[in-house]
Amino acid sequence: MIFAYVRVSTKEQNEERQVKAIRDYCRLNNLDLDNRNILIDKQTGKDFNRPSYQTLKNQLLREGDILVIQELDRLGRNMEMIKEEWQDLLNKGIEIIILDTPILNTNDKSSLEKTLISNIVFELLAYMAEKERLKIRDRQKQGIKSAKSRGVKFGRPRIDLDTISNKQRELIKEYYPIWRDKKITAVKFMDLLDLKTNTFYKIMKQYQETLDN
Repeated sequence: MIFAYVRVSTKEQNEERQVKAIRDYCRLNNLDLDNRNILIDKQTGKDFNRPSYQTLKNQLLREGDILVIQELDRLGRNMEMIKEEWQDLLNKGIEIIILDTPILNTNDKSSLEKTLISNIVFELLAYMAEKERLKIRDRQKQGIKSAKSRGVKFGRPRIDLDTISNKQRELIKEYYPIWRDKKITAVKFMDLLDLKTNTFYKIMKQYQETLDN
């Protein structure tokens, strides 16, 4: 039997483009696709926990059936999981047709050819994953560059005497003389101010300079 799988990421997206492409392909290649065998998910491809796909894989597909998909990423977005699904479908004896990448089609192929196709799929997925990582990294760089041009600052905020809170200032004013006279430990003083060691001593130095001036 012939089955088709269609996926769009949100309920607002229209699946008709994929459905039409698959129907046209089946008609031109004399594949008898029943409308009832077109399964559609309106869900992201982050994993395979999608109702229509699970029904297709676990209840409908049988050895010798053909699964038609327009694009490889309609199967999913997680590259490692796609590798596992692809191999699992082949192990079940399912033939796979990817419309936009005919070299990946497994129907009417020998076992050796299917093994070679699987290797191509894995290399392609690795390429796609790296390409996606580079795309995300480039977007991040562009976003940071744009933000910096608007005056947005990145990195951890500077903590010194000028940037601490009013409550911390009041605590310093109250406890600094006590700490300087060694009536309270530095550890206790740091806890009161909620400061780390290096920042604490930097601020104490700055505060002493204000007293000296």
